[in-house]
Amino acid sequence: MKKAGLFTFLFLSTLFAFGQFDLFFSNGSLRLDYTHAGNATEEFYYLDEWIAEPYWGGSKTKLIDTFKYGKYFFEVYDKATGTLIYSRGYSSLFAEWQTTIEAQNVSKSFEETILFPMPKNAVFIKLYSRNWQGELQNKIEFEIDPKDYFIKHGLKKEYPVYQALVQGEPENKVDIVILPEGYTKEEMDLFIRDCDKFAKVLFDYSPYSEHKKRFNISGVLAPSEESGSDIPKENSWRNTLLGTSFYTFDSERYCMTTENKAVRDVAANVPYDQIYILVNTEKYGGGAILNHYNVSVNSNQKAGKIFIHELGHGFAGLGDEYYDSSTSYNDFYNLEIEPWEPNITTLKNFDSKWGHLILKNVPIPTPDSVIYEKNMGVFEGGGYSAKGIYRPKKDCLMKSFDGDVFCEACAEAIVKMINFYSK
Repeated sequence: MKKAGLFTFLFLSTLFAFGQFDLFFSNGSLRLDYTHAGNATEEFYYLDEWIAEPYWGGSKTKLIDTFKYGKYFFEVYDKATGTLIYSRGYSSLFAEWQTTIEAQNVSKSFEETILFPMPKNAVFIKLYSRNWQGELQNKIEFEIDPKDYFIKHGLKKEYPVYQALVQGEPENKVDIVILPEGYTKEEMDLFIRDCDKFAKVLFDYSPYSEHKKRFNISGVLAPSEESGSDIPKENSWRNTLLGTSFYTFDSERYCMTTENKAVRDVAANVPYDQIYILVNTEKYGGGAILNHYNVSVNSNQKAGKIFIHELGHGFAGLGDEYYDSSTSYNDFYNLEIEPWEPNITTLKNFDSKWGHLILKNVPIPTPDSVIYEKNMGVFEGGGYSAKGIYRPKKDCLMKSFDGDVFCEACAEAIVKMINFYSK
């Protein structure tokens, strides 16, 4: 009887969720582009434009974000009833820049986007920012009516699409769109081969391999004028579609772009949950930000592991577990609170993390010794800090490329996110 009752509850919940979508949303997406500006201690939001896009790639049942990951969070409310109808967490390049030395001396602006299903009626949107104490604070609100004739319609940049892996309707899959950066018209065949290559690479790694049927992967055939990516220190500047550059925040391997609108305009050619920018270069590098975009190079000998590692950030919200590599960040984490990332901890609220995966005889914190090198534990060092932040295992793909596996905590977080988008 208990099983039957649970089944009935889940069935009715699913029906309600589908009904919720049809009640409040129609086909397509509504995109808000805005400018996020400030310095190390201040932030400001400025509306840019509203864009109606033709596709919605997200779930039609998991409309409310239950993870609360990210530096930022937004909520969409039906204006007439006050009902919360959609929410998502995310992070941004601006948030990372705020922790650099440069941000202590100058102010800058960055392009950002939020995206949600096209509402049927007027809505208001609340944007939140997480303060140093980890609290989400309401920063600004917008109202929009989908009938507003100032909403721009149609694709700004229309390109052909290559379907590398199609296994079902977008609302039931994790939809990854791969964008080419620094591939010329003559190199589009190379990009298609790279889409196939990285679609294969993804499922060479657990837990993605066990959940391959939950994914769709597309590539947008959008050429650049020149090959490669900018390398400022070498005075090498390339005319590319998405404006990526190594030496982001003066970190050589950090290859990112500040041209968010260009990225979103190209991605809009397909339904998507995750944007992956593939850079046509042998140089080592990449980067990713939760629900913002992911970047990897295509032909470095470590490109496959870069691809997997960065998707851990952008898709599952995983934090970096290394602490012995140089970065441009200063005091990235407040050691007095629990970080939101599921795979690092300050032990301030460890009950919310991976304690259930640790054997009873493993001490917490866990000594960095050969005795425990195969065990799940709580090892000091992670999140760019050697002290005060702890990781789940001696090594993991979120720490180094010495091995080929995610630790159990990271794998569990990835599976939870796959289920969120595809069940």
